[in-house]
Amino acid sequence: MKSSLTLVLVVFINTTVSFSQTALLTNIEDLSSSFTLDMRYATENNFLEEVLYDCGTCLLLPETAAALNQANLYFNSMGYRIKIWDCYRPVDVQVKMFAKVPNPMYVADPKEGSIHNRGGAVDLTLETLDGIELDMGTDHDHFGREAHIDNFDLPEAVLNNRDILETGMKQYGFQTIQSEWWHFNHTSASGKPVMNEPLSCE
Repeated sequence: MKSSLTLVLVVFINTTVSFSQTALLTNIEDLSSSFTLDMRYATENNFLEEVLYDCGTCLLLPETAAALNQANLYFNSMGYRIKIWDCYRPVDVQVKMFAKVPNPMYVADPKEGSIHNRGGAVDLTLETLDGIELDMGTDHDHFGREAHIDNFDLPEAVLNNRDILETGMKQYGFQTIQSEWWHFNHTSASGKPVMNEPLSCE
């Protein structure tokens, strides 16, 4: 009997260890092909100037992905579409980012984890259906006041574009952060665990 219990325990432990948390995440392209993906950390076009992801896949919590798809349909009806820059991010990548920019205003401390590490945050902008990005005043990962959502010392066109983006995203359960106009957290990420598995590139 003791041997049987030991065997069951070993099997349970092995099953737990091999369980993939990211397998529970949704690939946004499985929901819709109408997004534009420009996953910056799968390229050298980012503030670290190095490739951090093995592929440019956008993985999100199912509720976050569904809400993002609804938001994109809303923007499509206005003549725009969402262009995605980042989604789920492993903690190991967060560590590298925080080492480069150790300022929690811009990069979350990996000890606490980012909403990106939970699969509930997305970095994005808007572009026209012809592929022309709306002017938001800065590029992705601009660490400065120009990117702050409470900075109104910007051209009227930029402020209008940011308002279109923020208003649309909030309708579908997304929340802003003060320092980055492109970053949106979804309410479904509350209480979810941080993850440190590489992106699934299959």
